Amino acid sequence: MDEIEKNTDNKSTDNNYGDNIDEPTIVKTMKETDKKCPQCGGVMDFDPGSGHLRCPYCEYEEEIKVKKDAPATAEELDFRSAEFTANKDWGVATKTILCKACGAESIYDTMQTSAVCPFCGSNQVMEANTEDTIAPGGVVPFQITDKKASELFHIWIGRKWFCPKLAKESAKPDRFNGIYLPYWTFDTQTFSTYTGQYGIDHTKKDKNGNSHTETEWHNTTGTYNEFIDDELVLASTKHDMSILRRIEPFDTAKNKAYTPEYLAGFVAERYSTGLNDAWAFATKSINEKLKRHVSDKIVRDNHADRSRNVSLNTRFNDITYKYLLLPIWISNFKYNDTVYQFMVNGQTGKISGKTPVSKPKVILTVVGIVLIIMLLYYLTVLK
Repeated sequence: MDEIEKNTDNKSTDNNYGDNIDEPTIVKTMKETDKKCPQCGGVMDFDPGSGHLRCPYCEYEEEIKVKKDAPATAEELDFRSAEFTANKDWGVATKTILCKACGAESIYDTMQTSAVCPFCGSNQVMEANTEDTIAPGGVVPFQITDKKASELFHIWIGRKWFCPKLAKESAKPDRFNGIYLPYWTFDTQTFSTYTGQYGIDHTKKDKNGNSHTETEWHNTTGTYNEFIDDELVLASTKHDMSILRRIEPFDTAKNKAYTPEYLAGFVAERYSTGLNDAWAFATKSINEKLKRHVSDKIVRDNHADRSRNVSLNTRFNDITYKYLLLPIWISNFKYNDTVYQFMVNGQTGKISGKTPVSKPKVILTVVGIVLIIMLLYYLTVLK
């Protein structure tokens, strides 16, 4: 049994085929990365609505075929035996990719591993240097279409009270980009010893008859076990974490074993945070979670009112990990010469982002709250 001890005190993308083009884009390339429609020869994309490959021209659909005896989902890998654990930031800001379908050369971000050729519309899973690189084990496919993401955006911004009315009426998202972002997940069986205090409240009256609460504190110790399943760590440093956190969670149990067809028509990003650093982030978030759970346990077991000074010493056993690609729709809108980005969870439709703020609405709200407080004070204290 492997143990680590730690003290814890403290789509679809908008394929730009051109306007008013009725004929399919016919290409010759690898069938794994550029599936051609058997009816019309057009390039097929992954369709979030059906979960199949779909031709945008004749609407022919085809199921994604999994190899015989291949796992249905990403396999859990042993953390201790992982070969590649250092950060993998590939040095240069851009790289040139040669489209195998039309021969065009395009410049892409170094972390992208899948894209649509802007010249011929060919879906091209980029052939990155695999030396010292961990390949994704699984994909959580898109289930929300770009059309649905747009509908969710308008509902979301309509509920933003402090957003100016003019911004709500004029906000039209720019082109949606479907991106698979890299994430690590970790499983581990934890065992913690803990110390802390629990408090029991007593209501007493002073000599004037006024009631007040006093808390009687008691020391306690114990042990706590919890299995952590799929602790999620973003493996990219390029995106707004405050927005990404608000569109979680993902149902990672519904991942599919990686196959290039799920990336058809989308962009995927390779990880830039390595496995060891990701585990360090994971232990921090796991420790915070365990501390909350132990604090609740102390209160519950002792029929107490509160707890404090909880300190843990935790062993992490049987650690496994997965490298997954998770679906995000990214877009933005412009208001008063400022660009506001937002993101949509491509699996659940949960949305978050930044919007303009109306200062008059903020002032009116603050004034209204102050008036309500003054009125309540008058009715309950002065009257």
